[in-house]
Amino acid sequence: MSVFSFPRFAAVVAKEFVQMRRDRLTFAMIIGLPLIQLVLFGYAINSDPRHLPTAVLSADNSVFSRSIISAMRTSSYFEIDETLTSREQAVRQLALGRTQFVVTIPENFGRDLARGDRPTLLIEADATDPSATSNAISAMREAVSQALSRDLRGPLSDLAPTAFPVDIRIHADYNPEARTEYNIVPGLMGVILTLTLVIITAMAMTRERERGTMENLLATPIRPLEVMIGKIIPYILVGYVQMLLIVGAARFLFEVPFAGSVPLVFAVSVLFIAANLAVGLTFSTVARTQLQAMQLSIFFFLPSLLLSGFMFPFRGMPGWAQVIGQVLPLTHYLRIVRGILLKGNGPSEIWSEAWPIAAFLVGVILIGLTRYRRTLD
Repeated sequence: MSVFSFPRFAAVVAKEFVQMRRDRLTFAMIIGLPLIQLVLFGYAINSDPRHLPTAVLSADNSVFSRSIISAMRTSSYFEIDETLTSREQAVRQLALGRTQFVVTIPENFGRDLARGDRPTLLIEADATDPSATSNAISAMREAVSQALSRDLRGPLSDLAPTAFPVDIRIHADYNPEARTEYNIVPGLMGVILTLTLVIITAMAMTRERERGTMENLLATPIRPLEVMIGKIIPYILVGYVQMLLIVGAARFLFEVPFAGSVPLVFAVSVLFIAANLAVGLTFSTVARTQLQAMQLSIFFFLPSLLLSGFMFPFRGMPGWAQVIGQVLPLTHYLRIVRGILLKGNGPSEIWSEAWPIAAFLVGVILIGLTRYRRTLD
């Protein structure tokens, strides 16, 4: 027998191509994953977010105040979409994450500026993610300078050459030191839960099918919903063990300040853990092998990682990417965890982010139930 036979080699190559053609799911992943990566990294990822939601709390109606607001509207960094009337509104808008900046113009701002008293302009930023605000804060000083340079003319021209006619005070709320670990470490809780729980459950169910034990389970009078819940419960405990490790590391290794209730984080996390487990179970009804289950899990994890706001500022992404990100449970869970731990949010503040996770959970369970009885067809 010859050491190497080209016909035998060609037969093996042809066999692999036939096997690849038959495994449509794997072939779709080979094409789909590179395309998703190209689109997400090419279009959706932006480390310099623009048009950030900004609210104005103004007690002054002078020409100077109007010029500053107009300059901010002209800037590509700020999107002034709300005018506030009280200090309480400003605090709540920042706590809920509905606005990135609150600009406070005090009473008699224009009069003090005309007198040369150097009035104070307060800029409050939701700095839980420092990368989302750093460039905009730098642009704020330039916007104010350009606005006032047009107004400080004639009798007021003596004020223009001064170092700066306005005292701009920046309050980086929730993360004044701009430490990235305050933002990253709490977010890792959601990322790790998403990766591990989806893969574990998808592969566990597929393993039963490969070993032949799924037929025995389907032959019993157990209903699909009972099987799904029974499969989910043990892994919920696994998720909580992971959370304990991450919370402990955040507190004692990275010294992340906990402004809110840690028990509340654990209580609301049951929705997120269950949602990821339901995704894994649903994937197991599609996958025929553990390799396919792994591929589907990565197919879900990659957009979750890139479009949730964990790695890149959520508001820096284009509109279509934000729409997709809003569907993913990780997006809302990151806001919940960061809101509780860094901002001290309570149940009323996190409800607007909790119900989308619950809706996602119900939807995925319904899809899994409709496919469950057909998994062995």
